Amino acid sequence: MLVLGGTAEARALADTLTARGHHVTTSLAGRTRDPRLPAGEVRTGGFGGAEGLATALRHVDLLVDATHPFAERMSDHAAQAATTTGTPWVVLRRPGWTEGSGDRWVRVPTTSAAAGALGDAGSVFLAIGRQGVHHFAALEQVRLVRAIEPPDVLPPRAHLILQRGPFALDDERALLAEHRIDTIVAKDSGGATEAKLVAAREAGVVVVLVDRPAPPGGARTVPDVDTAVEWVENTPN
Repeated sequence: MLVLGGTAEARALADTLTARGHHVTTSLAGRTRDPRLPAGEVRTGGFGGAEGLATALRHVDLLVDATHPFAERMSDHAAQAATTTGTPWVVLRRPGWTEGSGDRWVRVPTTSAAAGALGDAGSVFLAIGRQGVHHFAALEQVRLVRAIEPPDVLPPRAHLILQRGPFALDDERALLAEHRIDTIVAKDSGGATEAKLVAAREAGVVVVLVDRPAPPGGARTVPDVDTAVEWVENTPN
């Protein structure tokens, strides 16, 4: 089977399925240096769009799209290729975050909309990774950018931190206090990176949260690795 990876869930799925005797190939986009590799075979780099992925699927029994919730283009290509080839496929997506008591969230549909929603925010922390930072390139209120890899551009007064999550709650508290952050921009990725949201709630910091795109039309979606393993082992191929 082919797992479109790049997430902790994709690694866990490949590890579990390989341990259970399945032949798994995980595909990584190759944008991150020194990625954490899963068990089984690993290929790096794109397929050449939906057509190229369809060609690859002719040698595959099952497809699991376990890409990042914001990897919209790759998910669209997966849907097109699976439909073209008749390959059984499923989307593994961890649930998004739910606003709780004390949260000060502003939901927006896109990263560019997040930039427009900042208004007169005083000190902004971009916690969106490297992609999308260009939408904020002219905004002087952005004081902190955190990503695994450097973005192509930085806002003029921004300090760049290159780190890989997840991050401890105490570290997130300290980061907000050190840089006097009053607004965080984040993507609704879900999962274990929620410590910044807890720290924001405690400090009364506003969170501009970018909504995740919907899965492709016709997709069957599962929320966790165990359910994905069950789907794999109960799907004829």
